[in-house]
Amino acid sequence: MLTHYKLNTIVLRGLVYLLLFILLVITIVPIWLLLVNATRSTTEIQQGVGFLPSSHLVENYGILQGKGLNLWRGFLNSLFVAVASTVLTVYFGLMTAYGIVVYNFKGKYLFSNFIIILVLIPMQLSIVGFYQYMSVLGLTDNFASLILPTIAAAGSVFFGKQYLESVIIKDLIDAGRVDGASEFSIFHRIMMPIAIPGAVTMGIFAFIASWNNFFNAFILISSIEKYTLPMLVQTLRGDVYRTEYGAIYLGLAVTIVPIIIIYLIFSRYIVSGIAMGSVKE
Repeated sequence: MLTHYKLNTIVLRGLVYLLLFILLVITIVPIWLLLVNATRSTTEIQQGVGFLPSSHLVENYGILQGKGLNLWRGFLNSLFVAVASTVLTVYFGLMTAYGIVVYNFKGKYLFSNFIIILVLIPMQLSIVGFYQYMSVLGLTDNFASLILPTIAAAGSVFFGKQYLESVIIKDLIDAGRVDGASEFSIFHRIMMPIAIPGAVTMGIFAFIASWNNFFNAFILISSIEKYTLPMLVQTLRGDVYRTEYGAIYLGLAVTIVPIIIIYLIFSRYIVSGIAMGSVKE
């Protein structure tokens, strides 16, 4: 009976591992093919699928540059917007969440529920009013219109609130107050170090969302020299690049490589953040 139970456990575990392996292959193979095709010529791509890199990377890059696509300017524009948005999102999101969790004030629960409602509302429904608001402020065709609104990112506040509720230690806050520390000092010197795993997790999500943000940038940015990478990649659909498959794949690869690098560097914090957030005092 025990042997039969162990056999069933082994079979079940094997099926789970097999399913996970299949999901891994489904996820990894398209990304790998994209990176490989960025190094292949149009002729090689037309001949069929290849899993090994070729030697036409420089040639594809020359095609992109030769036809007016300033890839590095778009990369730097996206990097600037993504980094600035991430810093503001994480800092102010955690600060707002800290205020909701630690302080008791009138309308606290109503405010918390309002944040959840904001998370559920897609940006597309409010883009007209948002564009008019940015126009009145004179921020259209300006990176500030993509960066400043992230200060009030409802999703980050919601995530930060859920995380801080699990890891916050109110005795440390009270001890800081007894020692004469200001509320800002308590937040920066006590709570921020404790919340590093959650902050990094928020940062990864915020960076990816900002890096991939095409809709807002397409509406608010009009100057070509201010185009972000997703906007430049959209131009690859034009007739100029229609037959340059290798160059198109290279343009697409440049947009996903930074995301992969960021995830590989900071992914351990996601596991750490989930582990810490699952334990309550």
